[in-house]
Amino acid sequence: MSELKDKLILVVDDEPRMVNFMRMNLELEGCRVVSASNGREALEKVRDEMPDVVLLDIMMPVMDGFETLRRLRQASSVPVLVLTAKDDEEDRIKGLELGADDYIGKPFSHRELVSRIRAVLRRHYTPPPAPQTLVKVDDRLQIDFARREVLVNGERVNLRPTEYRLLYHLVQNAGYVMTHEQLLSKVWGPEYRDETHYLRLYITYLRQKIEEDPANPKYILTERGIGYRFVDFKREGHG
Repeated sequence: MSELKDKLILVVDDEPRMVNFMRMNLELEGCRVVSASNGREALEKVRDEMPDVVLLDIMMPVMDGFETLRRLRQASSVPVLVLTAKDDEEDRIKGLELGADDYIGKPFSHRELVSRIRAVLRRHYTPPPAPQTLVKVDDRLQIDFARREVLVNGERVNLRPTEYRLLYHLVQNAGYVMTHEQLLSKVWGPEYRDETHYLRLYITYLRQKIEEDPANPKYILTERGIGYRFVDFKREGHG
């Protein structure tokens, strides 16, 4: 039985041919599919239907995918895959920066579509194991894995699920270098081990949220050409 069985997928695209292609392939996996042909309709469908995943085309009339995603993220954390041109890196990065969970480049195969949706669902709905401990990195930064809370100067910082998973794996291996491949595999899944731009982007997000000076980080350190290392706060006497 497919792990996508009975999942509700919202397909947002103004090309009937693409909508039909995705509908047919997703229904083969046991998914339920609803569609929207523009951004305004998509926002209404997310509110009314509460889908498990949104497949969102960038190029649309009335309201493009970027504006749709921006408005969607003000109200919902539903997993979103943006549909972009295969080689348009600028669109992919902009989509991720606006809160998309992943992207898929057109044209794509049935296998790639299903694989990406499965990976996004796995990341979104499967939290990392949470040790029942409060980690005090120093007087400024504390992480409560039991409550999934990050405190900076006593103020709670909101992390998206992917940011939290990335921080979790870095802190659990504090003092040790984690390679790009290790982090990508643990946080995004083994099929993402070569997608280093994801990692760079989310490291930047994390630094902006927890570092005093993101340009000169003291918690998340870059090991050039290899990966990243969280400061060894126990050995260095923090907390």
